[in-house]
Amino acid sequence: MTTPAELAVLHTDLDVASLDHLQRLLGCWGVLSDLSFCDLLLLAPAQGANPPQLVVIGQVRPTTSATLMPADLVGELMTADDAPMAIEALQNGDIVSGVVPVPVAEHPGHRNRPVPHATDTAELPTVPSEASLECVPVRFEGRAVAVMLRIGAVESRRRTGRLERVYRDVYHRLASMVASGDYPFVGEDVTGEDTPRVGDGLVLVDDKGTIVFASPNAMSALHRMGVSAAVEGSTLQQLGIEETAVARALGSGHPIIEEVERRPDVIVLVHCTPLLVDGQVTGGMVLLRDVTDLRRLDRLLLSKDAAIREVHHRVKNNLQTISSLLSLQARRLEPGKGQEALREAERRVRSIAVVHEVLSREPGEEVPFHEIVEALVRMAKDSVVSDHHIDIHVTGDIGDVAAGVATPLAVALAELLQNAVEHAFGATAPREDAGAQGRVDVVLANDDGHMTLQVRDDGCGLPEGFDIARTTSLGLSIVRDLVTSQLGGSIAMESRHGTMVSIDLPVEQGRRRRPGLSA
Repeated sequence: MTTPAELAVLHTDLDVASLDHLQRLLGCWGVLSDLSFCDLLLLAPAQGANPPQLVVIGQVRPTTSATLMPADLVGELMTADDAPMAIEALQNGDIVSGVVPVPVAEHPGHRNRPVPHATDTAELPTVPSEASLECVPVRFEGRAVAVMLRIGAVESRRRTGRLERVYRDVYHRLASMVASGDYPFVGEDVTGEDTPRVGDGLVLVDDKGTIVFASPNAMSALHRMGVSAAVEGSTLQQLGIEETAVARALGSGHPIIEEVERRPDVIVLVHCTPLLVDGQVTGGMVLLRDVTDLRRLDRLLLSKDAAIREVHHRVKNNLQTISSLLSLQARRLEPGKGQEALREAERRVRSIAVVHEVLSREPGEEVPFHEIVEALVRMAKDSVVSDHHIDIHVTGDIGDVAAGVATPLAVALAELLQNAVEHAFGATAPREDAGAQGRVDVVLANDDGHMTLQVRDDGCGLPEGFDIARTTSLGLSIVRDLVTSQLGGSIAMESRHGTMVSIDLPVEQGRRRRPGLSA
């Protein structure tokens, strides 16, 4: 699905700075929608359109009232006939408002209207015949770069409650800031999952920080923080809440967000947005969200991750102890098959310990496999006893691998590396001088269908008639069984200017591509 940023890049001539400004607006305009009890559309001028056209690059629905926009209009084009007031607001830079008819669906393909429709007339929601439309120019660096459309029901003559009146008043103050270029604020990041919304609780303060209004949900949050007295006419500081977000926001003219831990079991997120007129602070909108349960879950997850890492750390220590015991025992034996078998067992245990060592440092159930590869390459280099100088080079990456995949894959790679350094450049290698160098390449790659691992050397190659399916080598038998049985992949070995081993594994084995890394 095309994102708003991609739509803006594809269909408008806006520069990067203007697009960033619109992206910030899309990150915080849910508050505007909730305060106005209306649907919002963000329209940007389409590139090269004459007469001018607008493309819808964003849409949001309120959580405080029913929507008049059941359909998704993102990506639609609007002409001057579809949205004349929006074109006027963009060209003149002034807020334009009026009343427009709500169109009724004519057929499933009927689109391109400022107010959407249902595609099936039998399922049309009950909507008024007219809608209130307000077109707010989005100003950036002195010019209107887009238009924000507010679409809602026509305000009736009914008596509205104080909460609704305050919410609408705050919306109009913020909309004026959008039109003047003061909102959204440069550098503000309000895209986090914990960011409060209007429904979480709203407190309105004047330019001195004195509370002039608090919504019922805000009062509930304050009560949980131990405030039982009337709040209007007092500051949060006077109510015994030691916070600095409001004072800092009003003093700097820039939004501030902080967490207030009133008691060990109550944590409230405070987000204060200063309200400006001609660049001067005239008050502030304070959103309160009780995040006690979220922080409790965060702490539980941290405790779980710490416990899992500790388990991996202890497993790694135990495996290293076993490895050391095997090494000690091997040194006590006379050179021969018994000593060689113990050393091979010790190396395999160490390769498993490497996986647990990485898991003990990385939270989660996946491990960056490139760290394991680096450790296995060091182990292989340390084990070289040949007269040849052997270089091992690693290229590519397969990203993060599930722990259940990392362990058998690490053992397989360790076996292949050891097999290359021990047998590819031995006495039978066709070398002209004893001081020749050998090279081993480890190539890692992934794509949407599978991940591959190759180990290539420029040594003596495979014996005539070699077949890995019938090999009697214990190490290669282990590799074959791990890849085909435990990992559900395939393995192939062939002589190609040396020996090349290719392992192919399905992605669904649990590998996740790491952002920013490529094969």
